[in-house]
Amino acid sequence: MAKNYWLLKTESSTYSFDDLLREGKAVWDGISAPAALIHLRAMRKSDEAMIYHSGDEKAIVGTARIVSDPYPDPKLDDPKRVVVEVAPVKRLAKPIPLSAIKADKRFASFPLVRISRLSTMPVTATEWSTLMGMAR
Repeated sequence: MAKNYWLLKTESSTYSFDDLLREGKAVWDGISAPAALIHLRAMRKSDEAMIYHSGDEKAIVGTARIVSDPYPDPKLDDPKRVVVEVAPVKRLAKPIPLSAIKADKRFASFPLVRISRLSTMPVTATEWSTLMGMAR
């Protein structure tokens, strides 16, 4: 089965990559936008994810692994609202600022550039590889 790649956005003042590192695992919840939920429902255990800090920072700061398949949010009585569990993999040696992504023509169709408000989004294997290269 092919591995998929994702980008998960979080406001660092609410929940940061440091929080994820400290806790070792987190339930990725609070997603309510229909388009973002479609992506959350498509995530599978062992998929890889980039953690993006929105707000003032606006940068990809670390990588994580999806450690559960999606399941209904236990805090809500709404089967459409799902969550996944996420574990940290590593902090990037060099955060990748949104400005650098936008300046790179290879990312013209990347959802982070095109649909900036979306909180979860797919990342192609090529985009993943290119972004990881930018982080070195």
